[in-house]
Amino acid sequence: MTFSPVLIVVVIVLIYLISSIKILAEYERGVIFRLGKLLAQPKGPGVVLVFAPIDRMVTVSLRTVVHDVPPQDVITRDNVSVKVNAVVYFRVMDPRRAIVEVESYNYATSQLAQTTLRSVLGQVDLDDLLSQRERLNQQLQQILDQHTDPWGIKVSSVEVKHVDLPPDMQRAMAKQAEAEREKRAKIIHAAGELEASAKLAQAAGVIAAEPIAITLRYLQTLTEIASEKNSTIIFPLPIEMLQLLKQATGGDAKR
Repeated sequence: MTFSPVLIVVVIVLIYLISSIKILAEYERGVIFRLGKLLAQPKGPGVVLVFAPIDRMVTVSLRTVVHDVPPQDVITRDNVSVKVNAVVYFRVMDPRRAIVEVESYNYATSQLAQTTLRSVLGQVDLDDLLSQRERLNQQLQQILDQHTDPWGIKVSSVEVKHVDLPPDMQRAMAKQAEAEREKRAKIIHAAGELEASAKLAQAAGVIAAEPIAITLRYLQTLTEIASEKNSTIIFPLPIEMLQLLKQATGGDAKR
């Protein structure tokens, strides 16, 4: 059984066309080089024809990449050595520049994130690193986005995840926090004493204006002591009560 040359050529052409069909997902774009020259626009999504060996296609994902920056040794401005790691969120905005302008945009962004993390955090104090993390995240994001923009990369967010402090620094910070709590407790206690003394002075002024008030206060105290069911009650007799008894006795004698 023999095949005609025309049939053989047709079969070869069909196999070549089928092998030239590439399917790109919705989040993918194909950067095509035709005879080494970059085509004007990236292809995709959907069916794309790549005629090898004339064409060469590089597939680029447009999804957001979550890159974990490994722990970096950072010496803060106040000479404290810490380990800091972070996470960077970025995505490709221009597939053509991401392929043409840099050899590997993933590796380049990773290295840039590490160096920028050490550079920026090395210019702040430890207290600012722990308390002003939101401001540092925004500063890191702006610097990275500025440097990756020529590559067609958009850095959307940078988050400092963890700051690993040396054990001696952790102990020092714990002592500082304990001293701060004791300071606040003493200030609150002193403020309470001041407020209580002001109220006592105000109450003393009221009692001084009405001498009979001290007698009523003693009677109230007697009632409170009696409710405790004590076997012995020592109750002081105020001078005002003696004066009242003397006046009452004198009044009876006159009658």
